[in-house]
Amino acid sequence: MSGARLSVPGRAIVRSAIAPMYLEPHVRSTQVSQRLSGHGVELLDEEEDWYRVRGEDDYEGWIHWGFLSPAPESPNGHPPARMSLGCQVESARRGRRALPLGARLAHDETVTSGEAIDDAEQRTRFPTDAVAITRSACTLFESAPYLWGGVTPWGADCSGFAQAVFALHGVALPRDAWQQSESGQDAGELDTLLPADLVFFSDREDQRVTHVAVALGDRKLVHLALGRGGFAIEDLSDAGDPYVAKLRERFLHARRVL
Repeated sequence: MSGARLSVPGRAIVRSAIAPMYLEPHVRSTQVSQRLSGHGVELLDEEEDWYRVRGEDDYEGWIHWGFLSPAPESPNGHPPARMSLGCQVESARRGRRALPLGARLAHDETVTSGEAIDDAEQRTRFPTDAVAITRSACTLFESAPYLWGGVTPWGADCSGFAQAVFALHGVALPRDAWQQSESGQDAGELDTLLPADLVFFSDREDQRVTHVAVALGDRKLVHLALGRGGFAIEDLSDAGDPYVAKLRERFLHARRVL
């Protein structure tokens, strides 16, 4: 291992566009989540070149040291880091790179294509409103592939998708679907859900939650599903679609978090 050691306990910042977070401290382990550029993590433990970290959502996993840098001290008057909406940036120090939705730009990076916004603009453009949330879910992740542990339009799983979309609108959700299913209040039956209700399913005999989708109203929902290869909008009224039939069979409950 080369480069500066990080102090444990302590804090670090993600320096790559995406840092995979693993279940165990080796690259052959399962990716359980991701942390994005510019976001901080709490360092809990270390094992050789790996650090067990806790993210801003309290989710824990292992990240290799190569994705991390020491957390900077006070920015000394610099404005808060802008958030990528999906952009290309460049700087003299880092060169050119692409950043996914939700990543934070370094203070010296300039946007060359795409868009980045500051916190004030985020609150204005992405209000905590059900219609706005479902619009973001249907547009920002359109065509995203399914990726276990992913949290961006470059690839996401069902709960990473839900967490990222709601976070954009100022609503913090836990990372995993089963955790999200304990949020908010009961939202009622599958055919009467309102926009932005969270809808939970299970394909297990013990009925443990294994999937989450976001209701759109009018018996429709949007999700990232392995069975669809990624992004999909479902019409629950489509009796001829065998995938929709399976969703109906596997429905557990829905939660209203707004």
